[in-house]
Amino acid sequence: MHEAQPQRQLTFRAALAGMLLGGFMSLSNLYVSLKTGWSMGVSITAGILAFAIFSILLKLRIVRRAFGMLENNAMQSVASAAGYMTGGGTVAAIPALMMITGETMGAWPMFFWISMIAMLGVVMAIPMKQQMINVEQLRFPTGTAAAETLRALHDHGDGGENKAAKFLTWAGIAGAVVAFFRDAHGRFVPFNIPEKFNIPGIKLAGRPLVDYTFAFEGSLILIGAGMIMGFRAAWSMMLGAVINYGGLAPWLYENGVIDAKLGYKVIVGWSVWFGSAMILTSGLLAFAFQWKTVVRAVKSVSAAFGEAQDTDVREVPMSWFFIGCAIFAPIVIFLQWFLFDIKIWMGILSVFISFFIAIVACRATGETDTTPTGALGKITQITFGALDAGNVTTNLMTANVTAGVGLHSADLLTDLKSGYLLKADPRQQFWAQFLGVTAGSLFVVPAYHLLIPTADVLGTDKWPAPGAQTWKSVAELLVKGFATLHPTAQAALLIGGLLGIVLVLLEQYVPRWKKYIPSPTGLGLAFTMPAYNTMAMFIGALVALWLEKKKPEFAEKAVIPIGSGFIAGESLMGVLIAILVVLGVLA
Repeated sequence: MHEAQPQRQLTFRAALAGMLLGGFMSLSNLYVSLKTGWSMGVSITAGILAFAIFSILLKLRIVRRAFGMLENNAMQSVASAAGYMTGGGTVAAIPALMMITGETMGAWPMFFWISMIAMLGVVMAIPMKQQMINVEQLRFPTGTAAAETLRALHDHGDGGENKAAKFLTWAGIAGAVVAFFRDAHGRFVPFNIPEKFNIPGIKLAGRPLVDYTFAFEGSLILIGAGMIMGFRAAWSMMLGAVINYGGLAPWLYENGVIDAKLGYKVIVGWSVWFGSAMILTSGLLAFAFQWKTVVRAVKSVSAAFGEAQDTDVREVPMSWFFIGCAIFAPIVIFLQWFLFDIKIWMGILSVFISFFIAIVACRATGETDTTPTGALGKITQITFGALDAGNVTTNLMTANVTAGVGLHSADLLTDLKSGYLLKADPRQQFWAQFLGVTAGSLFVVPAYHLLIPTADVLGTDKWPAPGAQTWKSVAELLVKGFATLHPTAQAALLIGGLLGIVLVLLEQYVPRWKKYIPSPTGLGLAFTMPAYNTMAMFIGALVALWLEKKKPEFAEKAVIPIGSGFIAGESLMGVLIAILVVLGVLA
């Protein structure tokens, strides 16, 4: 008898599909993150899309073989790595540095910077795989869900699961149409949808609501984000917007603390201190409560260097870890010195710290499905803020290294968990990640320069960049000192910091009331983004909640695909319009 042929995995078409789908989805993540500070999952959406696309191609006889489950798994690894290339700093550290210095980072330096950080992160995940996935069987919920999604699609290819792809496609078309008629200006565009729909008749402190950023957006993208993000985060953000823009901002205006021009940029110049302090203290305290996770992570990964390794020849050899570190660590250290004038010894220290950050990030992701890159990055900012006091570039870009390495390590382990459950070849997934990193960088860097041509567009109504605002405020505080702030901003910093601590303590010690306790991250973010963004996300979350209560079966199949479709369609159209403007096709 002949042995069964092994399923094909990282084929040319799987690699190409992953690079294209992940690359396009990285544009969505870039677009949404610069607006909201949130990033969206990639792997499950890419798996559904790839399955739908290849099913159509097979029916049309454009391809001869069905797209296999393990091919789709390899494709997901490529797409996920590409989609998360915004984690290399393009939505946090880099725009934060641009806002502080006013200088734009060149395309090629940015490409090599984010690519090398990501590749170092992929390499650093190697020692964690066998212990955390093979031995301890950590859940990695997104990886587990991705594996189950692929099983459902490929085991029941003609069943109801295909509806997810249809929902995603139609929602994507709707998002693209709305974006086109809002942002495309030219002789052949018959009309334009307003960017904002103002709320008439209501005033705060004698000023219309729009001056405090209360308006409805002519957009579907943030409604889609709200559908995905969950109701607790959304209502927490809405609460924060009402407090900040509906209460504090009018009071500050009446007392002459903020400029009478009002608007997002003026208000957030004050409120970012409250929001950033809350995000910082809540993130660090929540991380501190995971100290057992940290200890387990450091202890367990040491087993990967011992003799108790799994001898399966299909595993990624430990030698690849040492070879990869020998290649990429010196490059990252060199780039820190060459691009940002960071001292060599500090670059070495940041890479050394990155390994332990990666261990913790992988363990936290495996146990909770949350990668605490924000908190981990702030730890590095504070560390280098003390080691190189007064140098904003050092504390931002060393933190960019450690947070980026942690994120990409955790992403690889999430993909490897999916592959482990499906009995895929981890070596092929390892190479898939490198392809995805390259593709994501090739998509993200040009798009970033199209959307953010100069530093002065950051921190505006169009590109609030809430994540970057937080990184910027921490960097400035470490450099300038607490005493340089306006007294009300000092009070906001203290109150925001204390409130972040209180909310985390309530989550920890009164867990049964957690759904009624505001999310400190959501509440804090509301102080760094315009109210109309928050309102749109709250509407999306309300729609998703209503569907989950009234039509649970429909909601299970439709909510995430529809939300993802709105985001993908509108953000990709936004990038396309920016390209057409540069080419002179649109005004």
